[in-house]
Amino acid sequence: MNSIRLTFVYPALFVLIWSTGWIVAKFASPFTQPLSYLTVRFAIAGLLLALFCVFIKAKWPRGNLFWHAIASGIFLHAIYLGGVWWILDNQMPSSLSGMMAALQPLMTAFIAGAMVGERLSGKQWIGLGIGFIGLLVALAPKLLGDLGGNTADGINWTLLIAINFIAMLSVTLGTVYQKRYLQSGDLRTITTLQYLGAFLVTLPAALLLENFEFIWVPELIGAMAWSVFGLSFGAIGLLVILIREGAVSRAATLIYLIPPVIAIEAYFLFGEVLGPIEFTGMGLTVFGVFLVSRQKKAS
Repeated sequence: MNSIRLTFVYPALFVLIWSTGWIVAKFASPFTQPLSYLTVRFAIAGLLLALFCVFIKAKWPRGNLFWHAIASGIFLHAIYLGGVWWILDNQMPSSLSGMMAALQPLMTAFIAGAMVGERLSGKQWIGLGIGFIGLLVALAPKLLGDLGGNTADGINWTLLIAINFIAMLSVTLGTVYQKRYLQSGDLRTITTLQYLGAFLVTLPAALLLENFEFIWVPELIGAMAWSVFGLSFGAIGLLVILIREGAVSRAATLIYLIPPVIAIEAYFLFGEVLGPIEFTGMGLTVFGVFLVSRQKKAS
């Protein structure tokens, strides 16, 4: 039963929940600022988790494990989410941002080999290539439209893409860092410290760059509640479990499924139309994920 959860249930839930992060960012954007929002989100999530850990008397990390938890939170939350939320707030399309984030599995495959000794088979490398091609096919119409010399909208696409790339690199490093240095310890207290690390970075950044404006309408309250309980607790918890229990490269490959799911959600929420090119790309992406995530049969 545990194997079924790790192979099918947890990955499916992770993809569905994680994909809503891009949707939530768009909903919250009119009512607040990205770094201010994330600072409050990290504070609430960290405080609630800390109270829970104290209540159940969970064991807190000490020594190097304490600082590794803080550092991983900076990579996984502060830099990654800070970058993604900032570019979405500055008119980067969700699907384009999701496509760049989906480059993570390729970088993870290289970095994981150096840091944690993971090696992919030839078939898994083929799967990575197919998945990447599928993403390019699925998002080609938007890429050509947004990056094909259209500068009349006044958007600095070079800056947005550069920040998105840095954010993607950060979550890649954070994922491998988690696998390398946080294989022991209580996941609940480690996650709490990760939010503390993220808060310590986003708070001064928000104070320097923003003014903590919040318009507490029902949409923003709902977005904050889902961000804390759905994303900060649910999705991050699932990701940490997948990283600890399985190969980090296969866990990262789940990111390949995020852009198609975002596109489908955007279709129902915002009326975006998916054509045959997008569906073809999605099919290739799903097949690529299958090849990389497939475990070798025991001999």
